[in-house]
Amino acid sequence: MQVFCDFDGTISVVDTTDAVLSSLAAPDWERLEADWLAGRISAAACMKGQIALIGGSEVDLDAVLEGIELAPGFVEFAAWCEAADVPLTIVSDGVDHFIRRILARHGLGHLPVVSNRLAGEPGARRLAQPHRREGCAAGAGVCKCDAAAQRLRPDQTMVYIGDGRSDFCVSGRADVLFAKDALADYAHGRGRPHHVFKTFHEITATLAPLAEARRATAL
Repeated sequence: MQVFCDFDGTISVVDTTDAVLSSLAAPDWERLEADWLAGRISAAACMKGQIALIGGSEVDLDAVLEGIELAPGFVEFAAWCEAADVPLTIVSDGVDHFIRRILARHGLGHLPVVSNRLAGEPGARRLAQPHRREGCAAGAGVCKCDAAAQRLRPDQTMVYIGDGRSDFCVSGRADVLFAKDALADYAHGRGRPHHVFKTFHEITATLAPLAEARRATAL
């Protein structure tokens, strides 16, 4: 079993990038968001444009990130994954610096993260997208399908946890899917089996017996 989990709005209580943009970016970031939602630009292009609009110093940026909390039960869920020898990888179309800063505050800086990368400096920030793939169905800066495929062994059960549009495509590859918000609506509309969740306590309670059963079968 291996777990892949979205970050913004799933692990974090709010969308981290939106929080940073709301506090530090020029107002044009909302126009780019509207263009993406209307299908006029890709998610990857939207993010690159928005990150370039972020102002403020490193101190200003870190102050915004300090105020972002993790979803209930995630710290305990990460601890369960480690104790149960279940690999946990964060796959996000968000920003590495934002994610790692928040995780480190909760003692989770060791978790592997696949995401876009913040580059440049205050006043001239830019977004690198090393995990982007041409033809990605999500049009995102991070192709989550590729990220999962490169890390999942053929003998492993794939667990996916998410909430939004960047999770739609990869969710179809999951053996066990946990979904909320837009992803839950998407899965329901396609008749795709999934577990609706509110907290990570529920996910731990569902996965623990599944992991134990698979471990017993393998003995």
